[in-house]
Amino acid sequence: MSNADNNPADIDITELGYEAARDELVGVVKILEQGGLDLDASLALWERGEALAKRCEEHLAGARARVETALSGSDE
Repeated sequence: MSNADNNPADIDITELGYEAARDELVGVVKILEQGGLDLDASLALWERGEALAKRCEEHLAGARARVETALSGSDE
């Protein structure tokens, strides 16, 4: 088992699919809401959460574009 299998934070966010990024983001939010982390750990987790949210938005934008393309193609 690799290190990336043990720690999701080791996985490159650009390699995550929508569901994996969303699930990890939910986990990040839960940890931050619980509190108890020192400032540096909280900031690092928040930064990862921001990157995960951006990745989710990229996936959603791609899906939106595919739907719009499919719909415009069916109008012809």
